[in-house]
Amino acid sequence: MPKQLLDKILQNKQQKKKALAVLLDPDKVEATAFNHFLYSCVENRVDFFFVGGSLITNNVMAEMIETIHSQTNIPVIIFPGNSLHIEPSADGILLLSLISGRNPDYLIGQHVIAAPILKQSGLEILSTGYILVDSGRQTTVSYISHTTPIPHDKPDIAACTAIAGELLGLKLIYLDGGSGAMYPVSPKMIRRVRENIDAPLVVGGGINSAEKAHDALEAGADIIVIGNAFEKNPALLPEIAEVIQSFNLTTV
Repeated sequence: MPKQLLDKILQNKQQKKKALAVLLDPDKVEATAFNHFLYSCVENRVDFFFVGGSLITNNVMAEMIETIHSQTNIPVIIFPGNSLHIEPSADGILLLSLISGRNPDYLIGQHVIAAPILKQSGLEILSTGYILVDSGRQTTVSYISHTTPIPHDKPDIAACTAIAGELLGLKLIYLDGGSGAMYPVSPKMIRRVRENIDAPLVVGGGINSAEKAHDALEAGADIIVIGNAFEKNPALLPEIAEVIQSFNLTTV
């Protein structure tokens, strides 16, 4: 299977180009305003859509992906909460291994259940070391996964965890404060992880301002992920897109 998504991410990293992913929770997307939102994403050069979440109660993922594909050329990557969240119409899936926790179900158990379906799905599989970081409150992912996030002020633990994930062969490392994070992953932690791995680094959770986006990118994030912050501040997308473009202009 061609690795178009991974190749693009690796190429961006080699060229020192930053990327923006928008995380869409099928339970929280307003259907009436979705087409307008997609138009805004195209206008602001969003690079990827991550679709999914820790807990999905509405079975609308396929419909959402169909709408995205009909309105944009932006790749859709599933962000799964468990082995049920597989939709072959997407372009790829983050095969998340929760390496910050010690729950075997989210290290390998769910993966074993999903493996035969994934192998037949045609999805590009992006094996990802998922590192949950304390963000000031318990998030859905920490509750559902029964895992303790890495303390916010322990960058060395995050760095060693990321190194282990890379040595295990995982292709991406994802630092996440979780949905509804009170504060984002600290620049110090991002920088420490970036200094210790070669894999592309994805950072999400709590990035609800252009300043926080800038700090994450400057610290070494290759891809930043923005989620429900858009619901409270529609102007956030163009503001963060401008930050991304300012970084990328310096690499041309």
